[in-house]
Amino acid sequence: MKKTYQGSCHCGTVRFEADIDFAEGTVKCNCSMCGKGRNWLAAVKGDAFRLLAGEAELAEYQFGRKAIRHRFCKRCGLRPFSQKAGGEAFYAVNVACLDDVEPADLVAAPVIHVDGRHDDFKNPPKETRHL
Repeated sequence: MKKTYQGSCHCGTVRFEADIDFAEGTVKCNCSMCGKGRNWLAAVKGDAFRLLAGEAELAEYQFGRKAIRHRFCKRCGLRPFSQKAGGEAFYAVNVACLDDVEPADLVAAPVIHVDGRHDDFKNPPKETRHL
């Protein structure tokens, strides 16, 4: 069941809310960005994500195919979410940036591992214990 969660960057300048059903699963990827950032993500469609504050303080980083807009706070550097570049609105919310999520919700959330390092998003990488 979807629940509305409040989230923010570390300094609180960027604030958002997102409607997430953790039973639908979360994602851990081994691409260079996710691997170095130890990201744990929840996929959110555009109408289920609302940026509440801090648009002017968001910077953006893109790499590779530039399919994802990695957004981060200019003040504290934290990346609370990423956006799909172009097309239908889609967000990848950093679950560690959710301010009001219960640890039990995260523990119960299924995790899908994807092999972004090899652009194989349909299959998990051979090793996932470190993600």
